[in-house]
Amino acid sequence: MQKVRKAVFPLAGHGTRFLPMTKSSPKEMLPIIDKPVVQYVVEEAVESGIRQIVMVTGRGKRAIEDHFDISYELEDVLRKKNKLDILAELQRIASLSEITYIRQKEALGLGHAVLCSEMVVGNEPFAVALGDEILYGPKSGLAQLLEVYEELQAPVIGLQRVPRSEVSHYGIVDGTPVRDGLFRVDRLVEKPKAQDAPSDYAIIGRYILTPDVYGILGTQKPGVGGEIQLTDALNTLARLRPVYAMEIQGDRFDTGDKMGFLKATVHFALKRGDLSEEFRTFLQGVLAQGSLNPESEIPGETVYANR
Repeated sequence: MQKVRKAVFPLAGHGTRFLPMTKSSPKEMLPIIDKPVVQYVVEEAVESGIRQIVMVTGRGKRAIEDHFDISYELEDVLRKKNKLDILAELQRIASLSEITYIRQKEALGLGHAVLCSEMVVGNEPFAVALGDEILYGPKSGLAQLLEVYEELQAPVIGLQRVPRSEVSHYGIVDGTPVRDGLFRVDRLVEKPKAQDAPSDYAIIGRYILTPDVYGILGTQKPGVGGEIQLTDALNTLARLRPVYAMEIQGDRFDTGDKMGFLKATVHFALKRGDLSEEFRTFLQGVLAQGSLNPESEIPGETVYANR
């Protein structure tokens, strides 16, 4: 049985939902307190036993590489100032994983980003993790999928249930139940209308894939939005071999969305021992005073910033 040793992180997206901030800064580097979003996902992969990460990046993403690199000058400054705790944390981040960077020259879709990793991944199974989705639970999302992969030796797609009103924002699974929360995929429907959706199980940004998906992606025609869609390739794969989908247990935060980012910030602030008590008191005070009035104007805000 081939172990999953590598994880592909497709990171070349433009982050248009966070413009203008993402014009010059990667959305994956948005900070949740004092740690960028992508670091949470790298740590999830490492916790799951994956040590080799392939980051598929694009123009304007250099900050991601710098974050996981060694900064000799900064480390020297911290050492001289005796800030050894911070120094130790920076050294830990730089040694988290073996990371390879690939440039996706054109943003041609998630499927194309995955295809860009073929030369590095080679002929072995691999994980895919979207770098702007954070999962939080007693066991990492990738670890949950890896358990199913090791049992069934087949591709596994991560799922979570969403309200029917939101199914049109996701790829939705139509599957045959295997056991509670696990399905054999019959088909995947990309962003269906609520009345047409075969279920309320939405595909989220975690996958365990087998290398035969590369051959499909390499010959696949563009789909929705003129892009190479990973969902289309998995539909084809499911007609050739068993493909499974599993509901991942835990909280999910789509930090590429403004509300998801805010929820993640509050969630992790309340989990921090050095922040939780004071921050909780602050939130309770704000809510008690009723000072959060959505009708009020924030000085200096523009119509663009409120869209």
